[in-house]
Amino acid sequence: MKAIHVLNPGKNSTLEIRDTPVPQPDPHEILVDVKATAVNRADLLQRTGRYPPPEGASPLLGLEMAGIVEQVGSEVSRWQAGEPVFGLLPGGGYAEYCTIHEHVAMAIPRNLAFPEAAAIPETFLTAFQALDWLGKLQENETVLIHAGGSGVGTSAIQLSRHLVGARIITTAGKQHKLDTALELGADFAYNYQTQHYAEEITSRLGPDAVDLIIDFIGKPYWHKNMDVLAVDGRVVYLSFLGGHKIDDLSLVPILKKRLRIMGSTLRSRSLEYKIELTKDFSARTHSLFEEKTLKPVIDSTFDWTKTEEAHQRMQDNINTGKMVLTGM
Repeated sequence: MKAIHVLNPGKNSTLEIRDTPVPQPDPHEILVDVKATAVNRADLLQRTGRYPPPEGASPLLGLEMAGIVEQVGSEVSRWQAGEPVFGLLPGGGYAEYCTIHEHVAMAIPRNLAFPEAAAIPETFLTAFQALDWLGKLQENETVLIHAGGSGVGTSAIQLSRHLVGARIITTAGKQHKLDTALELGADFAYNYQTQHYAEEITSRLGPDAVDLIIDFIGKPYWHKNMDVLAVDGRVVYLSFLGGHKIDDLSLVPILKKRLRIMGSTLRSRSLEYKIELTKDFSARTHSLFEEKTLKPVIDSTFDWTKTEEAHQRMQDNINTGKMVLTGM
């Protein structure tokens, strides 16, 4: 089969489509003919050598896919060849074929094309885990979602609105990303480049107004986050794109407000965890995707021969939502 390989991993890495062996499914895996995959920031980190795949995972890039079952393992009972599926991968999506455990694969909702389905797993499952499994967001609570124009951000906004009914605040650095966030259901959207979001939130909603924060940025937002969190507030960190060393750090708010500070990466979770998370997510969202109540926000679609262009677009922080690769 053909697959995208990383050449010279590091700062000057390049991508090239090369021949590679077709992966063989284990007894409980299925082999999928990949029709679409999607770009994630983890792909950019992996090609630079800063985010290696978990032990035993495919070394190829690609954390999600949508396609057609080509072959089933000897113990598989859930799928048959020819069925359309999509799902989360620990790696291997940038290829003509990939393998996935039968219980991590999901049936593609009616009325969704392969590119749309491929844009769902990584961002929606990450957002679902952060909001529900970790953050325990409840109806009528207030959630602050940073990077509201990102793939996870746009997914988290929709899940907060349609699964929970929470009040939603978001931040982004470009007006078109803020506009998208508001269209998806955010109640308030602030430009971190030109506005002090903590002061804006306090002025509009009062002090200590936020119950849950989903943060990808880290260092630049720590003090502002502490200012707006309510008593018994929670923070879920998914990455530290703005740095992780905080100046003038005070731990007092953690005790004073009884805060819970959590961090998580989904890729390194156990297979059993991913199976349970996928099962819960699918049960609660499948019909909402079929009804188009939930929808992946797709910024752009690239033929997979143009993956370098897609990576550069993400590196430049231009995209709003997901970038999809097709043409395998």
